[in-house]
Amino acid sequence: MGNGLSEQPSMLSSIPFFQSFHIAILGLDSAGKTTVLYRLQFNEFVNTVPTKGFNAEKVKVSLGGHRTVTFHFWDVGGQEKLRPLWKSYTRCTDGIIFVVDSVDAERMEEAKTELHKIAKTSENQGVPLLVVANKQDLRHSLGLAEIEKLLALKELGPATPWHLQPACAIIGDGLKEGLERLHDLILKRRKVLRQQRKKR
Repeated sequence: MGNGLSEQPSMLSSIPFFQSFHIAILGLDSAGKTTVLYRLQFNEFVNTVPTKGFNAEKVKVSLGGHRTVTFHFWDVGGQEKLRPLWKSYTRCTDGIIFVVDSVDAERMEEAKTELHKIAKTSENQGVPLLVVANKQDLRHSLGLAEIEKLLALKELGPATPWHLQPACAIIGDGLKEGLERLHDLILKRRKVLRQQRKKR
């Protein structure tokens, strides 16, 4: 039957389309997760209190190349007793943002343990990871190479695409660049998954 529907995909491919992605924002308490969220949403610094459960926000972000992308962010509390809940928020997520406090050298080992735990759960295999090295504006902040080593990012293995982004959430430095990288990693993964489905 010639209903013209078969021609639609090629016509639609030239129209910019709006995509939406589910992103979990995780990290130890006081790393700056909620500051990251509200800086992305309101483009201003919002004074925050420790998150007891989670904050959920839908944020439209303009990325390079005239792309407007909708992100559904789930910012989940990082206190130790709340961390077992992280699994529920990453179950069907498109990407994970893991925020670390670049000044808090003493807790990098703890951050590494939690990061690897969440990246290596079976349902998160292959989910792109953006590690935000927050508070880079402070004098005693660790350098990126040191953070990469302390978090053992190279040990995550080829199954987990990751990007380490220096940032200062209070003024917003580095956040948009990090999101662009995460967005690219998510699109790459979707393409690979589509190709795998076609082969079946």
